[in-house]
Amino acid sequence: MFKKILIANRGEIACRVIRTARRMGIKTVAVYSDADARAPHVKMADEAVRLGPPPASESYLKAELIIDACKATGAEAAHPGYGFLSERAGFAEALKENGIVFIGPPPKAIAAMGDKIESKKLAKEAGVNVVPGYLGDIATTDEAVKIAADIGFPVMMKASAGGGGKGMRLAWSEKDVREGFESVKHEGLASFGDDRVFIEKFIESPRHIEIQVLGDQHGTILYLNERECSIQRRHQKVVEEAPSPFVTPEMRKAMGEQAVALARAVGYYSAGTVELIVNGADPSGKSFYFLEMNTRLQVEHPVTEEITGLDLVEQMIRVAAGEKLKFTQADIGINGWAVETRVYAEDPYRSFLPSTGRLVRYRPPVQIGPVRPERSAEREVEGRSARASEKRPSTSLRTNEPGSGSTDLIVRVDDGVADGGEVSMFYDPMIAKLITWAPSRIEAIDAQVAALDQFVIDGISDNVDFLSALMQHPRYRSGEITTGFIAEEYPEGFHGAPADAQLMADIAVVAGMVSVITEEHALEISDQLGERPYIPCERVVRIDGGPEHRVRIKPYKGGTLAILDGGELVDVVGRWTPGQRLLTVLVDGRTRIVQVRRAGRSWELQTHGATHKVQVLNPHVAELSHFMIEKEPPDLSRLLLAPMPGLLTRLDVEVGEKVEPGQPVAVMEAMKMENILRAPKAAVVKATPAKPGDSVAVDQVIVEFE
Repeated sequence: MFKKILIANRGEIACRVIRTARRMGIKTVAVYSDADARAPHVKMADEAVRLGPPPASESYLKAELIIDACKATGAEAAHPGYGFLSERAGFAEALKENGIVFIGPPPKAIAAMGDKIESKKLAKEAGVNVVPGYLGDIATTDEAVKIAADIGFPVMMKASAGGGGKGMRLAWSEKDVREGFESVKHEGLASFGDDRVFIEKFIESPRHIEIQVLGDQHGTILYLNERECSIQRRHQKVVEEAPSPFVTPEMRKAMGEQAVALARAVGYYSAGTVELIVNGADPSGKSFYFLEMNTRLQVEHPVTEEITGLDLVEQMIRVAAGEKLKFTQADIGINGWAVETRVYAEDPYRSFLPSTGRLVRYRPPVQIGPVRPERSAEREVEGRSARASEKRPSTSLRTNEPGSGSTDLIVRVDDGVADGGEVSMFYDPMIAKLITWAPSRIEAIDAQVAALDQFVIDGISDNVDFLSALMQHPRYRSGEITTGFIAEEYPEGFHGAPADAQLMADIAVVAGMVSVITEEHALEISDQLGERPYIPCERVVRIDGGPEHRVRIKPYKGGTLAILDGGELVDVVGRWTPGQRLLTVLVDGRTRIVQVRRAGRSWELQTHGATHKVQVLNPHVAELSHFMIEKEPPDLSRLLLAPMPGLLTRLDVEVGEKVEPGQPVAVMEAMKMENILRAPKAAVVKATPAKPGDSVAVDQVIVEFE
């Protein structure tokens, strides 16, 4: 076994690999750019080596710097994580030439599967179902238009070397092809150094299902069940689960055997994933097609770990060291259900615009139910039991022992950030992954909702509300999902999860309680409270600008009594302390987990997938407030503003040019994605304050119209 390995990555996945290596008794070396000098993965590792400036092209993507770091520290092997150099055959070859083991598949397999055009040809030869399309190189937009028309709309344009949702555009018409083809080429070149594009038929009612494979260097290749990855936005996965609610045992076997056949055809070993597109409208389950093979560890690997009991990082290290797999296909089963949500630095209330900046406060959920000690490091394979094999990863695990009753849940957070850390514009916007396991799918989903309520993030925008809303959505809970779910269910954008009347009533009571306690605390500090006993206090509460509620509040030791709108007495068990961010109370027996923030003279109460803006006023102030004149917002329709911080890569208009509504005006690159900015109305360009190549801030003026 290796004595020291280097992790050629950053953030969450670097921390993930370090934890497993530490448990295995292996020393670790971290690498970092200047932007990550104080990042958690740097502090966790036994040693750390600086690579260079923040841009990945000058640090994490420089193979020679990684190799130099291995030599300088004596690292015998390198784990690439995902992204960056993880699927670069040249990197794996260079390591081998320098006597360093690549913890991953052989370079030949990476090269074969890394080219999406060639991989589809190989898959077809191996007897794997492939999507109809054109697999040749496409040079021009006109050629792309003709090929798309021949295949038949809708089609998907994909960068040959793409992955992670980058370098992909769905085209419903010739116009979409003409607008998107060049962007796909540019994204492919910028992210993967390859601007080749191919086009294939878009499968309608598609489900994205993938098979996890694992092989050793002695000829054994296994499939470790499937993951459902259909909840996506802009082809970027948002929610994953294992197993899939759509896949039958017969489908699982057919998909798994095809995945193993493909892996065997390219001499594969280590962990890898075969991605499939499935026609969700075909109840027979026979309409599944090969998309691509990811020759690396996937972001969503934890859900497979949770239903199988395997630590995939450990298995990758053992395979790289030449060990045989200690279990067979018959030993791989399924126990329970696991769901993973990706917590991103983005604002779902503003069209999911990326958010960068400092994490002022970061408090991931700790647990649901009683905590138990982590399991022992080694467990024997127990026949077909899905949890039988090596210890599950110790990555931020808070768990309950299965079989202990209604609290039989696992909550796991994989992250690589901390209070005071920076979410940089140079890298992926993912903050953390939240994984829950339970005996059933609905229990695992409900555990997500409860855990997301406890996820505290300040300083930047996050998508926690959106993830909670997804978990509560009836269609998602039913399992009737496709890759178009988000676009179909949120066509006008996200405005918070809907709240029923009971939840809104409980929010009004909590808001009244918070206001009264705050006022009494202020009086106590200023020595004005005196010996006054607690007396009922009345407040007027307005939630999200809606109708007024009158709440009478009387705190008592350990709780609060309340009457809402003259109704029945409400008992709130649990106390709030001024400044307390996370509040958990029982409102007439209903558990409410609420994040409380002061927002000027108002409050923000975040719970159950929505952030509510709440005004709490004394009755006489509420009466007078009706006479206040509301300030009109400024007219910004004559300005095209940068929706996010990023790089202005292209400006498609000139001063004096007339534009039509929706016409592409500029292209921005942020968080490794290209974003087309369009004209808000018919107008004439008056000025272009920003120029291509400029780094622009959020709300900076790019184009001014007359």
